[in-house]
Amino acid sequence: MSRLVRGELIKILSTRTALAFAVTSVALTAANAMIVAVASGTLDEVGEKEEALSGMPILLLLLGAVGVAGEFRHRTAAPAALASGTSRERLLLARATAYAITGLVVGTLMVAVSLGAGLPLLGRQPGPDLGAGEVTGVALGLLGSSVLATVIGVAVGALLRNQILAAVGALILTFVLNPLFDRVREGSSDYTPLGAVAVLTRMVHGPTRISLAAAAIVLGVWTVGLMAAALAGERRRDLA
Repeated sequence: MSRLVRGELIKILSTRTALAFAVTSVALTAANAMIVAVASGTLDEVGEKEEALSGMPILLLLLGAVGVAGEFRHRTAAPAALASGTSRERLLLARATAYAITGLVVGTLMVAVSLGAGLPLLGRQPGPDLGAGEVTGVALGLLGSSVLATVIGVAVGALLRNQILAAVGALILTFVLNPLFDRVREGSSDYTPLGAVAVLTRMVHGPTRISLAAAAIVLGVWTVGLMAAALAGERRRDLA
């Protein structure tokens, strides 16, 4: 298994797509910290200050989806399966593991940039300062969301096998469906993958939102469910 994971990691690191998503995620995290902490006015509540430290792991979902779907677009899925000498399900698990490691590395960079840029700026704001527990919670939420969002992207890419459809679907869910869910019932979008990520990273906050523990469970259930569906699909569908 380790050989398969190393091979998938080499493949990920050799593409410009992964680098582009990683750089963009870190840059947007830094921009979010500076914009929320400086340009959004006075932040005198803990929730508002936590929001300034939220990162952008949603882009990592797109990384997983676009990267895995690209295997089918560029017709490298079948040669990879044949060269691995193992089952397609095992190869998909290795691919998901490699992307999870990538998500963890990028998530760590986002945490470093978020805390490094955000905490000094938040120190100038009135109201209570963020305690060590709150800062740690934001960091762990961002790290965990980065890993799980990337794995969800892998599952979506394996299920859809179309880069454009996967990317457009994620954008529609983020900017169209999630707001519609909240119009029907406030906070209902928290039970979608992207909504749970937003709660865990403190991109959204408020009394109507689900708890952090509930958001972690929701995101974990989506991850396991989608990966199970993707693995089942590998057994039933042709690679070509």
